[in-house]
Amino acid sequence: MIDIAYAMGAGGGASGQGGGFGAMVPLILMFAIFYFLLIRPQQKKQKAHRQLLGDLKKGDRVITSGGLYGRITGITDTVVTLEISEKVRVKVGRGNIAGLTQSDAPKQ
Repeated sequence: MIDIAYAMGAGGGASGQGGGFGAMVPLILMFAIFYFLLIRPQQKKQKAHRQLLGDLKKGDRVITSGGLYGRITGITDTVVTLEISEKVRVKVGRGNIAGLTQSDAPKQ
């Protein structure tokens, strides 16, 4: 009876478990793929946006994250004043500037 109980149990170390490092290789590989496909490009994009916000100056034509196009007429550390039409000015947070737009397109 004891022989049958031992026969049903897992053999001494031959239960199909790989070594500690062998089991970690797929996890390391997945992290590397996530890093190069998701994390690194996002960090580059954030760095470029911070650089853009740091280089803003009066007269730049910008678009906000809300879709407003305008020209910068005033700028502080946290607030940007945009002129969206003649004598129509709005204040937006500096972080809400999505990007620069082309100044004036040549007329044809």
